[in-house]
Amino acid sequence: MIQYTVDNNIAIISWAMTSAPMNVLNDESIPAFEAALRQAYTDEAVKGVIITSAKPEFVAGADLKMILRNNDKDPAEMLKVSSELNRVFRSIETSGKPTVAAINGTALGGGYEICLACHHRIALKNPKTLIGLVEVTIGLLPGAGGTQRLPRMIGIQAALPLILEGRKVGVEEAKKLGMIDDIADTPEQLLDKARAWIMANEKPLKPWDEIDRKTGQIVGKDNFKVPGGNVQSPVGAQTFAAGTAMLMDKTKGNYPAPLEIMSCVYEGLQVNIDRALVIEARHFVKVATSKVAKSLIQTMFLGMNEANKGASRPKDQPKTEVKKVGILGAGMMGAGIAYVSAQAGIEVVLKDVSVEAAERGKDYSRGLLRKGVERGKVDPLKVDGILNLIKPTADYADMQGCDLIIEAVFENRDLKAQVTREAEPMLAANGVFGSNTSTLPISGLAEASARPENFIGIHFFSPVDKMMLVEIIVGKQTSDYALAAAMDYTRKIRKTPIVVNDSRGFYTSRCFGTYTSEGMELLKDGVSPVLIENAGKMAGMPVGPLAVHDEVALDLSLKVMTESIRAGAMRADEPTYQMVKTFNELGRIGKKAKAGFYDYPEGGTKQLWPGLADLYPVADQQPSLDEVKTRLLYRQAIEAVRCYEEGVVRTRLDGDLGSILAWGFPAYTGGALSFVDFVGADTFVETLDRLADQYGDRFRPTEKLRERASQPQLA
Repeated sequence: MIQYTVDNNIAIISWAMTSAPMNVLNDESIPAFEAALRQAYTDEAVKGVIITSAKPEFVAGADLKMILRNNDKDPAEMLKVSSELNRVFRSIETSGKPTVAAINGTALGGGYEICLACHHRIALKNPKTLIGLVEVTIGLLPGAGGTQRLPRMIGIQAALPLILEGRKVGVEEAKKLGMIDDIADTPEQLLDKARAWIMANEKPLKPWDEIDRKTGQIVGKDNFKVPGGNVQSPVGAQTFAAGTAMLMDKTKGNYPAPLEIMSCVYEGLQVNIDRALVIEARHFVKVATSKVAKSLIQTMFLGMNEANKGASRPKDQPKTEVKKVGILGAGMMGAGIAYVSAQAGIEVVLKDVSVEAAERGKDYSRGLLRKGVERGKVDPLKVDGILNLIKPTADYADMQGCDLIIEAVFENRDLKAQVTREAEPMLAANGVFGSNTSTLPISGLAEASARPENFIGIHFFSPVDKMMLVEIIVGKQTSDYALAAAMDYTRKIRKTPIVVNDSRGFYTSRCFGTYTSEGMELLKDGVSPVLIENAGKMAGMPVGPLAVHDEVALDLSLKVMTESIRAGAMRADEPTYQMVKTFNELGRIGKKAKAGFYDYPEGGTKQLWPGLADLYPVADQQPSLDEVKTRLLYRQAIEAVRCYEEGVVRTRLDGDLGSILAWGFPAYTGGALSFVDFVGADTFVETLDRLADQYGDRFRPTEKLRERASQPQLA
């Protein structure tokens, strides 16, 4: 677990955990690490210590399962975890022996906090190495000195954005920022440089430490000056005042960790390092025992990792590999799929009605790659290779031998049937045909296929290059092989897959539609559109329901609703359908027409259409902000629950990830299904009944929900 050797009077402590895929700080490794440190401290022959790793990465951070185990326990237990870790790391600084972090790979969170506690930091030059304090992304704050040591090293202005955003930086940038002290070109040079530094620095002392004259011990310096200015300096005062306001605007108060980080840094930098670490530990406990941290860890870290490893993939199917993919339709969606496929090294045939149209689709990739090069995110030497993988065409014959063909044409069943029949014969033996539909049932579309067992839904989200989710839809005849192939492709293009069963609107479109429809219901009820939009954002949604409906386009909503009415899934007299129909008749179909719920003046800022008040007069008595937030969130959550109970969503994890990644359901809740536990099953049901009585049966809880609420142990 922790290897200990002594070479030329220098102890080398090397992390080599076998109980976990990566080196992590947990109940086993922390005591073993401390024992190794203690052995080095007490051995008089040892002149210094090098901390490194026997694995390709350094240390990935704390074991989040350990954090979860303590989440709902007595906060004193969590305080003990943080305090013990701080004691171990502080011993590195105060041992009197020079200690160097030889960072041979990624060092994140607690892993980088080990490095911060060392007297010197040297990183191996490696483009894959990432360094940073990422705790905020999972609802935590650095609990082993990170909020105190980094600002003391590089200053408040440089450190706060790194901690508050959870930024991961490469080796070169880390050196420029002062997060590390040196870079080595080879593993041998890494250790050589570490040894040389130790030999040149026999009695190192951190800038924030001093020798106590009475005891001769190393202690925190009370009058340490932070680089660039202390908390009370003009720079410090401005940073904290502006930063707090910006955080409140960004988080809407839904995520406690960023504000706790601000408080932690502010309070800690006014005292010596020893007292500051006590302050940090208390703030850490506050966020680590919160519902938000539990939700984010379960869904956005542990859950995301499971999904990306293929948790929903049929286990008995052999691994498949898509080497050549055909894409029907070179519009924005098809062009985006072509881009991410080529980036993954897949040969792409991009077909449209003309070569010119297909070339315009390829231009999309050219544009993205050009921007990537300008921003330093794409290697210019790789651009031609990626573009050469995309072949624009108007000829189905060019798709001969494709392992996968994805149609990305308009949401029209007849058109999709036509292209399916024409393209499917080009598939390789046992090739899979995927439909990128957002609402049309896959089983119905599969009727046009000669091999319905190899027909599957592969629903991408726009823009494809930015949206990480792919919703894979299994039809009535879809085989496990087709599902496995679709998941293998999704993982190859570095997207997160969720699997759902066939139904109208599937999962994401069906539930996302409730957000926009409830926004319209609120408007119809006389609620101020300003209040509606602000409530959506304050609840944690990316944008308000009316604005997002403009983005989606109301003419598309009309087409989807018309299909639903035709299929008997919706009534023509429903208020939301009538509202969408009215907007279409007025020519206000959304952002693309520069007119929808909002006006979009040329060169100006969008603003709510004044004519809304004529169509839907604002009531004299307005509901509270919390009531509007409740309607918007609970309407989405109850629909997600129905999808789960009906078997549309196969697993809770897929339901939660899908809600967050597809339509932006607030991540701090853990997702639309975990929202029930976040507020409590009994509270959820009680609130739904009140909303149903007040606003309509669309809110009425299911019987299974009632049963769950009556038996809290099942929640």
